[in-house]
Amino acid sequence: MKSFIKINETDNVVVALTDLKNGEIIELGDLQVVLQEEIKRGHKFALKEITQGEHILKYGAPIGYATQTIAKGHWVHSHNTKTNLEGVSEYQFNQKLNELIAENRNLNFDGYRRRNGSVGIRNELWIVPTVGCVNGIAQMIIEKFKEEVKPEGIDAIEVFKHNYGCSQLGDDHKNTKVILGDVVRHPNAGGVLVLGLGCENNYISAFKEDLGEYDQDRVRFLITQEVGDEVQEGVNRLKDLYEEMKTDKREVVSISELKIGLKCGGSDGLSGITANPLLGVFSDFLISQGGTTILTEVPEMFGAENILMGRAENEDVFDKTVNLINDFKQYFIEHKQPIYENPSPGNKEGGITTLEEKSLGCTQKGGIATVVDVLKYGETLKKKGLNLLDAPGNDLVAATALGASGCQIVLFTTGRGTPFGSFVPTIKISTNSAIYNLKPHWIDFNAGTLVENETMEEALERFIEYIIEVANGKLVNNEKNNFREISIFKTGVTL
Repeated sequence: MKSFIKINETDNVVVALTDLKNGEIIELGDLQVVLQEEIKRGHKFALKEITQGEHILKYGAPIGYATQTIAKGHWVHSHNTKTNLEGVSEYQFNQKLNELIAENRNLNFDGYRRRNGSVGIRNELWIVPTVGCVNGIAQMIIEKFKEEVKPEGIDAIEVFKHNYGCSQLGDDHKNTKVILGDVVRHPNAGGVLVLGLGCENNYISAFKEDLGEYDQDRVRFLITQEVGDEVQEGVNRLKDLYEEMKTDKREVVSISELKIGLKCGGSDGLSGITANPLLGVFSDFLISQGGTTILTEVPEMFGAENILMGRAENEDVFDKTVNLINDFKQYFIEHKQPIYENPSPGNKEGGITTLEEKSLGCTQKGGIATVVDVLKYGETLKKKGLNLLDAPGNDLVAATALGASGCQIVLFTTGRGTPFGSFVPTIKISTNSAIYNLKPHWIDFNAGTLVENETMEEALERFIEYIIEVANGKLVNNEKNNFREISIFKTGVTL
């Protein structure tokens, strides 16, 4: 295993792949560097003297500038580096597209074909509350249903609790209705009970109007204030749904039907070296086979947005991407918050210094494919290929938005580790082997082997095989642990 890596030949910093000691000699070809202090795994040290004001280069791009002269062999981090980013930017369309070359491998998985033609990878029975007031009732309904029916032949029974649906105005009220509607129509659900209270502003009759087309055999509604025994009424509706879905069978489906969300959280200095590039090559592969991926976390595109803009399919997609970036910056400004208050303390502990560095690593999850569309928050997928989605960096909010857009799976890279899961299978991919070995009950797939003894080609094949297993029904850790939640983006006042 190598102990360090220089990512791009133009870089003036090197990344430690293991903890390095003070005085250790690093040899890069004809260049020799004697470390002047300890360097933790994932952190950077200067390959040469970097003068005050000079760019720090990683991934072949500036990730900030030196706030003081940094001697050769010294640690490069937030104590001597500052971001170059500021304010809202202007952009020009400068298209630089890449061609994806891959043979059609005709890979398939066994999925559930729904009446509208969409495909799910799970056949689950869900309760979706229209308002947080009925969360507890939903749980009681599920427990009594399990006592009376002892269901078999379906993958799970879940209630997706949330705190919204009432005392909301404007975009907050709209976001709640749209996201919950997306969940109700999601193909991973074979049956859904929409559970309301009766006095909330997200009342069921209005919710149904906005829901659009749905399979009336697979969606039921219940207003708890209008019945005497709301629990038994809910159980009866679940029984009806269960009868509809318990005979559903998996059928062979092309992997071109897969729609997969790309997300990272708890990133470290290896994220942009191992797990994120692995997701990038997987995304390119899936797209080459006719499939779809979505990249989100808009604030973690800041500093790398020009790369994505250059890959816009046309000028219309470019304009949408510009609006995606600048609208989110304006959101920070309107709330009188710094646009570039990032990375997080955990990111910094893991070796990430500036937002540019985080973003350059983050956007690698999108590979090199052409950006075919940009979705607003709550919009569902329309085009196959690489899409961008308007959502924040918050793990659960972004993962929920990815599922709501139509993704059957969310791929989540992490260097620090996290146990959470969204309402669709949320696969954790570790950036380093240490967290994979420490948290096997959190982490599903180890990409840390990419700096040990595995090539990218080998890791990709291993990953493709694993994704197909999950699509076929193999449970991931968040499902095994029953860690399944939704979170809706809130921006305004609460009444």
